[in-house]
Amino acid sequence: MIEATARPVPEYLGEVERFSAHNYHPLPVVLDRGEGVWVWDVEGNRYLDMLSAYSALNQGHRHPEIIEAARAQLDRLTLTSRAFHNDQMGPFLAELCEATGFERALPMNTGAEAVETALKTVRKWAYEVKGVPPDQAEIIVCENNFHGRTTTIVGFSSEEQYRSGFGPFTPGFRMVPYGDADALETAIGPNTAGFLVEPLQGEGGVVVPPEGYLRRARALCDEHRVALMADEIQTGLGRTGRLFCSEWEDVRPDLLIVGKALGGGVYPVSAVIADSEFMDVFHPGDHGSTFGGNPLGAAVGRASLRVILDEDLPARADRLGSAFMSRLRGIDSPHIREVRGRGLLIGVVVEDSSGTARPFCEALKERGILAKETHEQVIRFAPPLVIDEETLDFAFEQVRDVLTA
Repeated sequence: MIEATARPVPEYLGEVERFSAHNYHPLPVVLDRGEGVWVWDVEGNRYLDMLSAYSALNQGHRHPEIIEAARAQLDRLTLTSRAFHNDQMGPFLAELCEATGFERALPMNTGAEAVETALKTVRKWAYEVKGVPPDQAEIIVCENNFHGRTTTIVGFSSEEQYRSGFGPFTPGFRMVPYGDADALETAIGPNTAGFLVEPLQGEGGVVVPPEGYLRRARALCDEHRVALMADEIQTGLGRTGRLFCSEWEDVRPDLLIVGKALGGGVYPVSAVIADSEFMDVFHPGDHGSTFGGNPLGAAVGRASLRVILDEDLPARADRLGSAFMSRLRGIDSPHIREVRGRGLLIGVVVEDSSGTARPFCEALKERGILAKETHEQVIRFAPPLVIDEETLDFAFEQVRDVLTA
């Protein structure tokens, strides 16, 4: 049993300042408990979580079914490595494939691992199946993307801070403007292996592409035999009002990349899901992960997916998100430039003349709302999908008051 030890907040903050690398700028709140959509700090103050750990908590904090699955598995078996089989990974992958309509899944742990796995899959497919000359495969990515923090991934970021000081970078990537299908068409060449895209850019500022963009991208990929990779780590598993954001345009990617909410806020679980044409390029020793597909992660993943489907969280996000977004757009405030998003992934863009979004997030914290800025000017609202109308009403009142103050 981990005992809570109440100490003054400055002591906690001081420890982080002293012993942690300074690679984050969190709000000055120290949380020690969570349940559903609510969290409490070490002083007993209650807050509404409007971030959901960047969509890793779609099911809410400590969902009883997920916690029970984790506890039960902790009492049985937690890790085998892939040197041996376990009784949870097979059922987990089967349920994941059944829910998504693909033939196979490759389990990993973090979202960045899943993206790296997808890139390796598509490159190997390009050489062994499509016939691209060795070491000539190109992958097209989008400006303003966020796919993780590995050296390869930051190498194809357009955000200078993500790249600065970390080169040299992996070659073989070409960048096009997000939402511009004509630019994508121009960029495709004979050695193009894949197109990696977020159906909605979350970390990039909750940017929604033009209507028809994904459909056109799908058609171009089909025409040129290019693998379409949909990064649904933040946008998937119900967040945007569909099980996957690509479904807004009835698009089926060749590779579906999932993570975050697949672990239910309990344990890191991710996966790349695709048909056999792509997965069959792997043979023993080609790729792996000691913890990928471990029995604890698989048990948590099964419960996390079951909660999303059984409680129909995508439909809930669609209904509540549409209403919340409509109310936000009705706020008469000189600070608001735009409100955009889908489902319960919503961004309020703050006017440049009003400064950055950070002070608004700090003011919301004082009113019991935890939200976080992204890309300087955007307040991101992404509460757990289990939130109810009454709680969203409370959130709206606080947001309205802060934005009109």
